[in-house]
Amino acid sequence: MTSAHAEIPQNKQRHSGETPVEALTEAVNESFESTMASLKELVSVPGIAWPSFDPGELDRSAEAVASLVKAAGMEEVRILRCNKADGTPGGPAVVARRAAADGKPTILLYAHHDVQPPGDKSLWNSEPFVAEERGGRLYGRGAADDKAGIMAHLAAYSAATKVLGEEFGLGVTFFFEGEEEAGSPTFRTFLEEHQELLRSDVIVVADSSNWKVGVPALTTSLRGLVDGTFEVRVLEHAVHSGMFGGPVLDAPTLLSRLIATLHDDDGNVAVAGLVARDEVAVDLAEEDYRADASVLDGVKLAGSGTIGSRLWTKPALSIIGMDVPAVDVASNTLIPAARAKFSMRLAPGQDPEAAMEALKQHVESHAPFGAKVTFTPGERGNAFSTYTSSAAARLALWALGESWGVQPVEMGIGGSIPFIADLLEMYPDVQILVTGVEDPDSRAHSANESLHIEDFRHAVLAEALMLARLNAEGLAG
Repeated sequence: MTSAHAEIPQNKQRHSGETPVEALTEAVNESFESTMASLKELVSVPGIAWPSFDPGELDRSAEAVASLVKAAGMEEVRILRCNKADGTPGGPAVVARRAAADGKPTILLYAHHDVQPPGDKSLWNSEPFVAEERGGRLYGRGAADDKAGIMAHLAAYSAATKVLGEEFGLGVTFFFEGEEEAGSPTFRTFLEEHQELLRSDVIVVADSSNWKVGVPALTTSLRGLVDGTFEVRVLEHAVHSGMFGGPVLDAPTLLSRLIATLHDDDGNVAVAGLVARDEVAVDLAEEDYRADASVLDGVKLAGSGTIGSRLWTKPALSIIGMDVPAVDVASNTLIPAARAKFSMRLAPGQDPEAAMEALKQHVESHAPFGAKVTFTPGERGNAFSTYTSSAAARLALWALGESWGVQPVEMGIGGSIPFIADLLEMYPDVQILVTGVEDPDSRAHSANESLHIEDFRHAVLAEALMLARLNAEGLAG
């Protein structure tokens, strides 16, 4: 083991009960170098579920994951997929199941093996699909989101089964999705076709973040999501800007004026009828947010209320793309139409259909200068919130604290995992835990995505502890 990878200390007996904390710690430490090597191999496979990328690489990613699942001791490992609405195949999911012994619960461990495209490679400090260690972090696309989630599940399971042997009777299902970054278009169909195969008592979704380096977290709320586009049209076709400019404003200008109505002067979302709340269990200091989000000096933060509420319990509306002529090819014409793509995060308790309708009414009623506005709805996803009084949540919080040696944070996340609503609908009695291996500097979806290596080790141990405790105590109480 290299000197950069400091082992987790062995003094792990506080409040451990019947859980063999020291033995699990030793098992995680002994296999950690191998765990990191497997993660690096996964990072090298550019499995991207977007239609413009080679599907063969996505298949190769699924096969690599399936091989690791088999190596962890699962005998029956399948690569499954469903068709999309247009009849084309969805992304390959890797599924394996170990039946529970009599009286033992079943836990489903979810992560996804597909990744975001690398984007502009010139922004990376190393090759996106070559895992590289620098300064205690592992860099590469998918190193954090979410191939580390896969390896955390597999390494934790391997440690638990090694230490407990025949005493390990917990039912375990691995479900490693292959299209999450493309919006999980076949997720609901997949659940319907394989409902019994995926049925469980507890689901751990390892696709979130910790509070900060050195401080773990259990994600207790996620925002919902709606997206789509709206177009502003003012002319039937482009005309000469010198001959006709003045009496009519071009479409990009009017689109800009429409976009400006989406927020008030303080930067709060100005769409009427949306759910928004100020209360949060834990807040984030402004200086920490500015550092984590790389906000430039002098830029005023938007919105009102606490930073936490602006991140977790209020809506956030962003323009994430625009169709207007590029500067390098612009000509002296009045542009007849311009289009913007929006992404709106929703507070817990917000109905996505109602939010979509509210935004539609807003853009149509604020059409500048009588321009024709066409609103096209896109994806919709529900928010998620959980109660940490559940038996599974209590086990998870204990395990996180035991592994890191500090009190875990119960926090919200501004992002969305819409398929959780499908899981709750299909399995209404299941207890869902949202965990993760990322931290505020992981830069998931961005250039130089990275994983904090020692926090990753702690995440593996925390899950191994949770598996062992769940095996011993079940979900009683």
